[in-house]
Amino acid sequence: MDGAGRDVFEVLAFDDPTVEQVHDFIQWAFPLRERSGANPGAPVLTTEDVEQIRDSMAAQAALAALTDRMAIFYYRNGHWLTASDHNHLRITRIIKSLRLLRGEELADAFRTLILARVEEAGAPIGKPTLGFWARA
Repeated sequence: MDGAGRDVFEVLAFDDPTVEQVHDFIQWAFPLRERSGANPGAPVLTTEDVEQIRDSMAAQAALAALTDRMAIFYYRNGHWLTASDHNHLRITRIIKSLRLLRGEELADAFRTLILARVEEAGAPIGKPTLGFWARA
């Protein structure tokens, strides 16, 4: 459950406008070791948490489904393909979380998918954001 009491199935069922408008799910769906500035009540992972998530088939399946949902969202929508957008921070978080919880290959695959979408749109994303994604 996230901070609003939603389970992973409810988040996966969000339509695209809800994904865009609801700002408190991403930190729960893609947790990190550091506290979120946007959602201070979101979980902060410990080493033990990371190990448990990496070892859990259910957690891995949920992360895979959530990653697919966000990939679909970014491919179907282009409003984030600008020099500055809050979705750029979300993408950075997703890449970092995938790297931490699912491994290098899957994190890089998501980043590659996002970069292909950016390229398709004529590369409207600024170099600072691209740098964040490269270091994520």
